[in-house]
Amino acid sequence: MLKMNIEIKLHKNDLPDDLNLGNIIAVDGEFMGLNVRRDPLCLIQLSSGKSDAHIIQLDRFSYKAPNLIKILEDKNITKIFHYARADVAHIKYYLKTDTKNILDTKIASKLARSYSDNHSLKSLIKEFLNIDISKQFQSSDFGGELTPSQLKYCANDVIYLHKIHEGLSKILKRENRIDLYNECLKFLKTRVDLDLALFKDDIWSH
Repeated sequence: MLKMNIEIKLHKNDLPDDLNLGNIIAVDGEFMGLNVRRDPLCLIQLSSGKSDAHIIQLDRFSYKAPNLIKILEDKNITKIFHYARADVAHIKYYLKTDTKNILDTKIASKLARSYSDNHSLKSLIKEFLNIDISKQFQSSDFGGELTPSQLKYCANDVIYLHKIHEGLSKILKRENRIDLYNECLKFLKTRVDLDLALFKDDIWSH
């Protein structure tokens, strides 16, 4: 089994001014629940893909995080999410910004891995990196002081996404599904806007 030494850094309110994570970063968010209007965004974690995790504990009174927002808005920086729909909706609602240039490992997995009905991050990490991660803290309180176990859980949500997306992209290209994936990504912003407008149902259904 592959072992990784992970560097985890916790930042209060925003990223430092001088941090450069490169042009392809993994992004994830933690919230108090899945109801955007009720359950606040607590944390954003980022990784450059080099076994690092930068966890921003947001100021939930002001949500002022100009350095983080600048990265999220930058069209020249690619952001890899796993199920971007939930994260991007919370980011838009609380940080008042549109995240640009998004990739999504869950969408990619559903299109590439038609041989499986399990598209969880845990299963993707196991398949592409042969690592078993714990999801014990998936349902825990991210609104207060963070424990070392919670910080490790948050780091696990981003440090593997680069390699997973790389593996999924190979399958998508091989199976001639990459164009379909790219078209789905274009619709993501509209899907988020529909969620925020409280249209949760599939508008394409009969």
